Amino acid sequence: MSYTSIISTAELADHLTDPTWAVIDCRFALNNPTLGHQKYLEAHIPGAVYANLDEDLSGPPIPGKTGRHPLPPVEQFTQTVANWGIDAYTQVVVYDETSGMYAGRLWWMLRWLGHDAVAVLDGDFRHWQKEGRPVMSGEEQRTRRSFIPRPRPAMEVSVEEMVANLASGQAKVFDVRSEVRYRGEEETMYPVAGHIPGAHSAYYAHNLDAEGKFLPPEQLRERYAKLLGETPPSECIFYCGSGVSVHHDLIALERAGLGVGARAYIGSWSGWIADPTRPVATGEES
Repeated sequence: MSYTSIISTAELADHLTDPTWAVIDCRFALNNPTLGHQKYLEAHIPGAVYANLDEDLSGPPIPGKTGRHPLPPVEQFTQTVANWGIDAYTQVVVYDETSGMYAGRLWWMLRWLGHDAVAVLDGDFRHWQKEGRPVMSGEEQRTRRSFIPRPRPAMEVSVEEMVANLASGQAKVFDVRSEVRYRGEEETMYPVAGHIPGAHSAYYAHNLDAEGKFLPPEQLRERYAKLLGETPPSECIFYCGSGVSVHHDLIALERAGLGVGARAYIGSWSGWIADPTRPVATGEES
């Protein structure tokens, strides 16, 4: 059995010493890029290696062209994955301390390379600690393995496709940021507030319960059935601020059993506004 969306703390605890499992710590803070690694060194799940959003999960941003967190080249990320001791037979578990907001990026990227056996730790590191489960300190490494990528470029949507969709309306677009950022009432990260014209609000935090865990599949199905309407996931595009939290909604869709095929615009809001000639909308969409 492989885990492909989320995994419980109990299920992970049962496999901590399994050499065919790899655990990746993805804790990060956009306003303090070194904080996640510092916390990892202080305490992490035994055997976990650390993945840095800026250094491992992103390529260098190009001003005026890309968003804040563009994808790294396939060849580069393939080497990173191999250095983490992951091969085709490895079950990967990723976690953070923000209910999967950062870990979801790595979840999606591994699938982007063709590796489906990856799951996000439900309840994240906070629940692992709350339950009194074991932790380690310091840096850890895994033995390098050979990883052969099977890229799925269709999972990503280019900015050119996003622009073309403004006229065609072929795909239904969703913005996973908070409602106030979506409506343009507040924007603390970027110089322009609002959303891509035609996009609908689908705040990722609504995938979670009061404890920060994913809602049961039936509740997620109800939520996304209302959001998507008659549109199949394969004709839906999701985006966020910089291509990180966008993946949370894609995890929720899979947990809901609504099929695969929804795509991500990695450039997201930071990439969209890199060109000041692109239109911006505020308020609610009909």
